Amino acid sequence: MTATTPVKRRTVFFYGLPGLPLAVLGIPLYVFLPPFYAETVGIAAVGVILLAARLWDVVTDPLVGAIGDRLDNRLGRRKTLILIGTPLLLLAVDQLFRPPDGAGMLHLLGWSFLVYLAWTLVALPYTAWGAELSPDYDQRSSIAGSREGFVIVGMLLAIALPAIMVPDGSPGESLAWLAGMLWISVPLALGATLLLVPEPRNLLPPVPWREGLLLLKENRPFFRLLVAYILNGMANALPATLFLLFAQHVLVADDWAGVMLITYFAAGLAGIPLWLWLARRIGKHRAWACSMLWAAMIFAWVPLLGAGDIWPFLGICLMSGLSLGIDMALPASIQADLVDRDTARGGGQRTGLFFGLWGMATKLALALAVGLAFPLLSLSGFDAGASEPDGLLALALLYGLAPIPFKLAAVWLMWSFPVDRETQQHWQQQVRELEQVDETGPGLIR
Repeated sequence: MTATTPVKRRTVFFYGLPGLPLAVLGIPLYVFLPPFYAETVGIAAVGVILLAARLWDVVTDPLVGAIGDRLDNRLGRRKTLILIGTPLLLLAVDQLFRPPDGAGMLHLLGWSFLVYLAWTLVALPYTAWGAELSPDYDQRSSIAGSREGFVIVGMLLAIALPAIMVPDGSPGESLAWLAGMLWISVPLALGATLLLVPEPRNLLPPVPWREGLLLLKENRPFFRLLVAYILNGMANALPATLFLLFAQHVLVADDWAGVMLITYFAAGLAGIPLWLWLARRIGKHRAWACSMLWAAMIFAWVPLLGAGDIWPFLGICLMSGLSLGIDMALPASIQADLVDRDTARGGGQRTGLFFGLWGMATKLALALAVGLAFPLLSLSGFDAGASEPDGLLALALLYGLAPIPFKLAAVWLMWSFPVDRETQQHWQQQVRELEQVDETGPGLIR
């Protein structure tokens, strides 16, 4: 297999597969876990503990990424970390989702920290592995699209299955049922990927920390992409944070919330092939910019809706959802190209570090969105507990219009982004010269 041989479709499929159970894990952590532990620990304590766990997660992302870059064994850098993290993840999830009687604050604190550490040990090397799987500009988007497509399917299952299997909506029963599902789905999906997907062998170990830091500072396209990603992440996180409040108080249709979410995620899955087709023709950065413009244009109509406007809002969910999957896939694919730049300039293969910083940006965007949304709602006089809350216009504007300036700023940064197919291919040629590979290209770990 040469450096330019396309990755087989079967490989792309099995690489993406673990995205499904990892997404199933994410939903209960945000939806079911807080109300479940609030019954015994208190809602304020749950909020503080989960915030501390997320801050711990931010610290571990770049550390785990950098450690993975420096591993050197026959099994593979990414596969080794995934194998370490998987049993820890399953154990911690089981303890968190099916706690023993009398479990309280310390139980939630300890196992939450372990869940997030184990999740990082699995998810971060898994994402970096996808970036290294192919050197091809376009196929990297297909690989990321496969992963994010399975992530959307996992989100759909995490929303729909508890409602079917646990009709009374009990958070405790939903968590216990999902824990059992994860014990089956995580080993099966990750086992298939570890066995059937090759990991490219690392021929260029990372440079020492001080030299690497200087190279990182000089990588201006990376920081430009990172800022655009944070801005777009904030634009996505604002409506995600306020969705249930908007459905309940503005649309007066909280019973439809599940249908709306399923419509949105299903549209995101359906839209991935369309945006991949466009990216092959106009470039990844322009296709991503177009998808953000599309979402902004659709969401601009949201503040015009009011009580009972269920069908118009379902149309908005359908149309804006088309951008969801590619909004995650294309930035990750562009990020992989910027790792090539770092490698070509002598940084070694530091994909893990780059995606560790990427993970920090994702969590920063979510934290900033929450930090903006609820204080602004409070200042507007909105009170979710009131029978007829004031500030509904503020809620509609924060949900529908506030994300648009962030999207437009990200579009401005990305429309003339200085990395295209030709640039990436030039960097790849420099990397191959550094590796001094023969016609067979880099070896593969199976």
